[in-house]
Amino acid sequence: MKRQLKAIILGAGRGTRMKSSLPKVLHQIFSKTLIGWVIDAISALPYETENIAVIGHGASEVEEYLNNNYKYTKAVLQQKQLGTGHAVAQAVPLLHGYCGDVLIVCGDTPLIKTRTLNNLINYHLDNNSDLTVMTTMFDDPTGYGRIIRNTSDEIVAIVEQKDATEEQQEIKEVNTGIYLLNWNKLKSAFSELKNDNSQCEYYLTDIVKWARYAQLRVLGYVAKDNLETYGINSRKNLATASKIMKDRYLEELMENGVTIIDPDTTFISPETKISSDTIIYPNTFITGKNKIASNCKIGPMTHIRGNCIIEEYSKIGNFVELKNAHIAKNTNVCHLTYIGDADIGSHVNIGAGTICANYNSITKEKNRTTVKDNASIGSNSVLVAPVEIGKNAFVAAMSCVTKNVSPNSLAITRGQQKEIKDWVKTKKGEK
Repeated sequence: MKRQLKAIILGAGRGTRMKSSLPKVLHQIFSKTLIGWVIDAISALPYETENIAVIGHGASEVEEYLNNNYKYTKAVLQQKQLGTGHAVAQAVPLLHGYCGDVLIVCGDTPLIKTRTLNNLINYHLDNNSDLTVMTTMFDDPTGYGRIIRNTSDEIVAIVEQKDATEEQQEIKEVNTGIYLLNWNKLKSAFSELKNDNSQCEYYLTDIVKWARYAQLRVLGYVAKDNLETYGINSRKNLATASKIMKDRYLEELMENGVTIIDPDTTFISPETKISSDTIIYPNTFITGKNKIASNCKIGPMTHIRGNCIIEEYSKIGNFVELKNAHIAKNTNVCHLTYIGDADIGSHVNIGAGTICANYNSITKEKNRTTVKDNASIGSNSVLVAPVEIGKNAFVAAMSCVTKNVSPNSLAITRGQQKEIKDWVKTKKGEK
């Protein structure tokens, strides 16, 4: 039976520097919200996890998002934002009777990895810690709370920049805002924290002082990659985090045998799996969860929007958009084409300018298009779903197909070509 773990995700902040009506934690990187990246990192831990999201600004929007996407995450409202310690206190009633460990993570840190969280937990357990603070090192720690340790290497305090002495400001080790607590021993702290500070807020960092006073063991686990703890507070931070995420994933793909022609102009979601010997050409943008097999060619200037499967030796060319599509082996979708909500067979050729018309704006329904093996779709054709193009069938260029096409047949819907002799001369009055 898996060990239990509860997680509290702090997502109540307004994010004023984002200058947005959208709650900060609902801003996206690669079509996934900031809080979504955090929840997924926690949920991948080898524990039986249950999440509590503390929400505040834009609470109804955040709660709706959680209900639609993360039903195992409970939301609790922080009516007034009175500090991070106060935020955690809102989750205390939902932890009544729980005696295990509680992980506290900020909902605006999308770069945190499951592996790093697991390392924190293992360190906490291996060292019989009561409170473990995840720390990291910065050459320039300006703005961060400094970690103060004693001669036994235990943490005795977290000192904010504005309160730090000159000597303390030289410390490179900083607080990341991620904590692991023995809940049975630390839960009382959240009813005893004080707000006797200039902000009149209840600081989560004060649990270190509380734990030391209670003679509890307070340790610090140092995260090796300080970028994982990068928090989002502005649009600039959001862009920086997006670049960090895409750069580290592109590096991973290249190490595993995927060719990325130009990493600077290529954006690929870490949720997309790509096999070796596939080539990704410049200006390709891939979001969401997708699976691309080996020996494929993607791009340049291709947009893949999620829930797509592309099998071996297929080519998705320039100015092609895919969404919710399955492309079988040895199929070409070469240029200026939209394939959405579709199943395309093997050895199919999709001509330039082909459109899958899959959305009924009246019923708000989407239907699927099916193109069987060895079929060929002529340029500038529209396939109006639901429709099936049979095996070995041909669709003539500039056709609008609204009915199924039988195997080995030719579908053609354009009018017959007419030629009016001397039409230009007539218009010019020459005849």
